[in-house]
Amino acid sequence: MAAAPVPPTQGNWFTRGGWWFLLHVASFGILAAVPYTHAAVVSRRIGHGVLAAAVLVATLLGFAFLGAGAKDAAGQPEGFVAGLGGALMVLVLLGGLVGLVVVRQQVYGPRPASSVPHPAVARALAARTRRDEARRLAATDPLLARELRIGRPDLPREYDDGGLVDLNSAPAPVVAAVCGLEPAHAAGILAARHAAGRFVAVDDVFSWADLPVEVWDRVRDHGVVL
Repeated sequence: MAAAPVPPTQGNWFTRGGWWFLLHVASFGILAAVPYTHAAVVSRRIGHGVLAAAVLVATLLGFAFLGAGAKDAAGQPEGFVAGLGGALMVLVLLGGLVGLVVVRQQVYGPRPASSVPHPAVARALAARTRRDEARRLAATDPLLARELRIGRPDLPREYDDGGLVDLNSAPAPVVAAVCGLEPAHAAGILAARHAAGRFVAVDDVFSWADLPVEVWDRVRDHGVVL
């Protein structure tokens, strides 16, 4: 059997099965089979189709028993058959309502969380994007990158590189502040820079400087070489 398709995740309460309850209550359960049929169509689950058929049969039998039962002098149904029909209609009304709660959860699941990120997350992601753009600029046009002072937050500039530091020219306190390093680790990077002449790539730092592995990702994230 083919897997059920992923239900829609967009929409409001009404479009995500809310109208089922309104139709069910407004029709006093008479149209109870309609929401269940819609659920079966959306989910393509055999179980929901069987449930829709069962609700429809129970509704039709309820009407049939009420119509076939005895009537009193006022024309109202009475007797066992009519009582059975009434019981079926009450079962469809109340049981069907409870069933819709379960089926709606199965078809649509919980309401998806908002896709709007937390402002702090949005700012961090935006800064990461700017760093990536600045790195590409530094790789393709290093002269322009130096003119824009990419990786030199200690110098006056107008270009926002998202938080990069040039490991080939920035002072140790700047490297420490931007990469979140201890002063001794930043000093080690500068000592390695003097020994190597200049770094060709950010990862050269790890070959020349004795840095703990736990700071490597921070250096990769914020470091650039010009």
